[in-house]
Amino acid sequence: MVRCHLSKLMGQRKLRVADVARLTGLNRSTLTALCQQRATRVDLPSLDRLCTFLHCQVGDLLEHVADDVGSAT
Repeated sequence: MVRCHLSKLMGQRKLRVADVARLTGLNRSTLTALCQQRATRVDLPSLDRLCTFLHCQVGDLLEHVADDVGSAT
């Protein structure tokens, strides 16, 4: 699964979804879905805007973690 750390990064900078939406031009619903781990896809231009705005790398924003489903017991 892929985890998004947007909420954490925004919290560190004391930013609200509305602030990020206004300053990046991204849709509030897109940002909310990312913050709540409900997004099923993200456009590369959106990732680029977020990384540029937050001064971070894609790896700081997204993390791949192994699923527990199907693991050997």
